Amino acid sequence: MIFIIPTFILLGFSKYPALQVPLFLAFLSIYMVTAVGNVGMIIIIKINLKFHTIMHFFFSHLSFVDFCYSTIVTPKLLKNLIVQDRTVSFSGCIMQYCFACIFGVTEAFMLAAMAYDRCVAVCNPLLYLTIMSPKLCAPLVAGSYSCGISNIINNFICDHSVIVSVFCSDPYISQMCCFIIAIFDEVSSLMVILKSYTLIFVTVMRMSSASGCWKTLSTCASHLTAITIFHGTILLLYCIPNPKTSWLRVKVASVFYTVVIPMRNPLIYSLRNKDVKDTLRLVVAKLLCPSI
Repeated sequence: MIFIIPTFILLGFSKYPALQVPLFLAFLSIYMVTAVGNVGMIIIIKINLKFHTIMHFFFSHLSFVDFCYSTIVTPKLLKNLIVQDRTVSFSGCIMQYCFACIFGVTEAFMLAAMAYDRCVAVCNPLLYLTIMSPKLCAPLVAGSYSCGISNIINNFICDHSVIVSVFCSDPYISQMCCFIIAIFDEVSSLMVILKSYTLIFVTVMRMSSASGCWKTLSTCASHLTAITIFHGTILLLYCIPNPKTSWLRVKVASVFYTVVIPMRNPLIYSLRNKDVKDTLRLVVAKLLCPSI
């Protein structure tokens, strides 16, 4: 008996040959910013004692997840933009999507853990260090990773709707499974986020000082921006089923949340932080002038 190993051809944006080079340059630039930004943030958090805080502990893991998430997808995307052979083996395709699922789901629950951290910081500031002890933070991070790993099989269906459509003449059941599983993951993480920010909002509304309200909200602004971009894209792509959705829209949305979103965190969290800028200048100065 002869077994034929299936292979896939990743068409990507091959229908738009005039855009191949511009897209390659754009995605390469984004990936470089993503890699340097996220790895740089991990290093900055490591070397600067000011960032040895609970919030930055979570953020360092979020940067690691974003770096891995982008590295799984972007290099293959870049390769397919400049070579004619766009084939990928079945096992290679499955491996890529499985790891993408791990880090994608991990990020969703990591953002939820960070929302809980902000909630405790705002609602119980005096007990913050007691509640958010290493005994709790470590399990929260480990739980985020384990949620990603335990959802490999389920998210295999969710992220493999394209593969299913190739093998199945009627992919309705698989698409519904994709919809249900995506809803479950989104609801699980969003419930924590919504409850946390509801408590934060109630606490802020009870503050008598307007400056205190704005200061409290500003500490959550970066995280809220990250949540809105990440979950907004996922909800539009997976949790609003639309049989008339064009493949171009799916491709653009997929590129956005796998290539562009991992770049957002170092930009969102660093541009507003003076200590990050100062540490970055110091690191660059030491690299350029080791004698300093």
